[in-house]
Amino acid sequence: MGTHRTFIATYVMASRRNGTLYIGMTANLFARVWKHKQHALAGFTDDYACTDLVWFERHAWVVEAIRREKRLKKWLRDWKLALIERGNPDWRDLAADWFPVNDPNWTPPPEED
Repeated sequence: MGTHRTFIATYVMASRRNGTLYIGMTANLFARVWKHKQHALAGFTDDYACTDLVWFERHAWVVEAIRREKRLKKWLRDWKLALIERGNPDWRDLAADWFPVNDPNWTPPPEED
């Protein structure tokens, strides 16, 4: 069952403003961000506490998202920071209000993505 936030995307998670960055892609941004926030994905984002969604871009096709992810990973760090700051100059967590964890009737998004 999808949500209004279920879509293919290339995204950037950050540990803090100008901190460690992680670039990824997914077919279900809502579920993937939840996993990052819950430290459910062992590895880089968990090791470096990259839990804030600071940038994302929707795609119609998975191959487009993969292509964009690979391209962004090759960019210089300054270019990545400029990309984030153009759309999110305050480095807000764009998913800060996606998960109403204090609501007793709320359940986390499905694991598959």
